[in-house]
Amino acid sequence: MTYDAKGPGGLDYFQCRYGKSKLLFRGPKRRLDAPFVAFYGGTETYGKFIKSPFPALVESRIGVNCVNFGIPNAGVDAFVRDEYAMAAGAGALATVVQVMGAQNLSNRLYSVHPRRNDRFVAASDLLTTIYRDVDFSEFHFTRHMLSRLYAVSPERFAAVQGELQAAWVARMRSMIDKIQGKTVLLWFAPDDVPQDVPPGQDPAQGREPLFITRPMLETLRSHVTQVVEVATPDQDLGTDGMQFAPLEQAAAAQLPGPAAHGAVAAELSQVLTRMV
Repeated sequence: MTYDAKGPGGLDYFQCRYGKSKLLFRGPKRRLDAPFVAFYGGTETYGKFIKSPFPALVESRIGVNCVNFGIPNAGVDAFVRDEYAMAAGAGALATVVQVMGAQNLSNRLYSVHPRRNDRFVAASDLLTTIYRDVDFSEFHFTRHMLSRLYAVSPERFAAVQGELQAAWVARMRSMIDKIQGKTVLLWFAPDDVPQDVPPGQDPAQGREPLFITRPMLETLRSHVTQVVEVATPDQDLGTDGMQFAPLEQAAAAQLPGPAAHGAVAAELSQVLTRMV
């Protein structure tokens, strides 16, 4: 489920746009005519339920403006398909790109909403041929759809996962190629660093970034300045320090808390201090 609105007790994210982009980013809006570091990513970069997400913490550590281009539930498509979003960060001293899951992007099997990438739009003829026994009209979100496909046939799902992984690598290369200057690829996850073998499990039970493996990241290493990997197991500590409305507690419990953001900021600050 997607949570965007501020409720009683929730945070005001001061959402803003840059240039002609149709995307809403976390504010307050920052100046782009002064030296800055750009941060692109999904819910974690945006800092859902977090008063000071890691881009803000990095700013306080390195003394350079940090512009948060994170979007809740974003996949790579949100940025690659919006030329203004990428152009907004073109003048950055360095750019941090969070590793986002492979489920929220359009591919040969299905399409997603261009801005709300977690929204399933339509299945391709290829996917409906592979899964003739599935009614795709009942799905609204990618993870729900993928979980259903896995439940129907784990064997057939292997082809789906392979397509998503191949599409993710190609789309990430496209995004990185659009970035000018130094680039940091950030792995921010609650468990271990990416594994060599993808977990064979129900997508509904998988943690973000979904379907991303060590070999996939290695294909991108030569395209970026540096790769930073931070495992943040404190996610299991609950919602301490997070700010949310009463109805948002279940969603908040699935996301990394302030301590995790602090750990990421500490690692990134060391790297970015040398870059900028």
